[in-house]
Amino acid sequence: MAYRNGNDRNQGVLLPPSIDEYIPHNHVVRAYDAFVDTLDLSELGIELNPQKVGNSQYHPRLMLKLLLFGYSYGIHSSRKLERETYNNLAFIWLMKDLKPDHKTIAEFRRKNKEAIIQTTKLCARLCLKLNLIEGNVLFADGTKIHANAGRKNQHSRSWYEKQLKEVDRRIRKLIAEAEEVDTVESGQGSWVQMPEEYAKEAYLKKTIENALEELADRGDLTKNGKERTINRVDPKTTIMKSPQGIYPGYNIQSVVDDRNSLIVSIDAVSDANDAQQFSRQIKSAENNLGKKCHIACADSGYSNLDQLHEVESDTTKVLVPSKKQISASSPKRFEKSEFTYDAHDDCYICPEGNKLRFLRFQNKELTKRDYRIEKAGICRECQYFGVCTNSRQGRTVVRHIYEELKETIEQRFDMKEYRCIYERRKARVEHPFGYFKKILGFRQLGLRGLQGARTEASLLATSFNITRMIGLLGGVEGFIEKVQAI
Repeated sequence: MAYRNGNDRNQGVLLPPSIDEYIPHNHVVRAYDAFVDTLDLSELGIELNPQKVGNSQYHPRLMLKLLLFGYSYGIHSSRKLERETYNNLAFIWLMKDLKPDHKTIAEFRRKNKEAIIQTTKLCARLCLKLNLIEGNVLFADGTKIHANAGRKNQHSRSWYEKQLKEVDRRIRKLIAEAEEVDTVESGQGSWVQMPEEYAKEAYLKKTIENALEELADRGDLTKNGKERTINRVDPKTTIMKSPQGIYPGYNIQSVVDDRNSLIVSIDAVSDANDAQQFSRQIKSAENNLGKKCHIACADSGYSNLDQLHEVESDTTKVLVPSKKQISASSPKRFEKSEFTYDAHDDCYICPEGNKLRFLRFQNKELTKRDYRIEKAGICRECQYFGVCTNSRQGRTVVRHIYEELKETIEQRFDMKEYRCIYERRKARVEHPFGYFKKILGFRQLGLRGLQGARTEASLLATSFNITRMIGLLGGVEGFIEKVQAI
């Protein structure tokens, strides 16, 4: 049997006469090239000035193509992107044989974070024009991603204040040593490595000051009354708990359209849970599409009445079950649901027919109202005392000012047509997260800070949307034809 050994490596060959022939016409890189060519760079906030004085720059459009296509390959490192422009024909074709170094790539990404974040918005609007997004039913969800920081850099205020004093002492010592040497050895070079050592200590001091500023913003104590810790390397991170462990990270928030699981908006936040995110994320998605959605859906982690109230309207229905509904546990005796609210008399009536009157507001925001039994003796003499309540002051029931909205949403969730929508939620919204983590292997951010996290999230979201669009529009050639026709 004959074997194929290939050509002699020393034999001369002729490459294709043009760079365009390096790759086939249905190669996926052509789709990324065509997509970025449709973007209006001024809408992204990138100003083009060919007459600018100074050394020539790489065109922003080419650099954006490099980043987007790189992230779609699962390549996030600027050094690896530089390597691909030498070794990978698709990247060589995309960059027209230009080979920016890793510092140039990293600098472009750092300086154009806001512009990169806006690409998801323009991509969503393109999907809307192509009728791939309806914008009628939106699903919100979040996933936790490791930050570019370790747990060992997580410290409390007392640690930072102690270290700040120590750093100041070392800086003063360095300055004193340099001045002493300069005095003794006047006219000679100093043997003290002042610039390098001083820069190191100055940088350490700056990171400590940034951490203390973040502590001042968030407070020294958590909601549970524990001492708050802040990461020195990336102060905006929060300790996240997930099946993968406990680590500093960000909560990546995504809003997905029901029709084709395309991402409408994406964000990164420092909150470890989703309770405060529903209104912000849905409104961001609506802003990207330029229209209101009909149904805004999320899981019970978003069940916060203040947030739900901001989204619910005559045109938008909220579909977010309470945690009690999801648990599907049978109600216990004398739960709040067994107390009847009398709107006319503004009171609750207990199962024994006694009234609970408004007592006070429970919080500073004046959103929760306490209702207590009219006379404490009524509860103490009741046959169910000890079962209904153990308080000597009598039973208390809390009513939220948006209690009627809560009841409306709970009733809506029990309706068959809305339950079917909710059952589609997981398949729709988990699709992008699975693509990020399983297909692209993206499990840790490379950039630091909230803007850095949002930048990388936007690159991931846009690359996911383009991949989906290629499949939905009949391949690369169909994608290019539809996109260029707009």
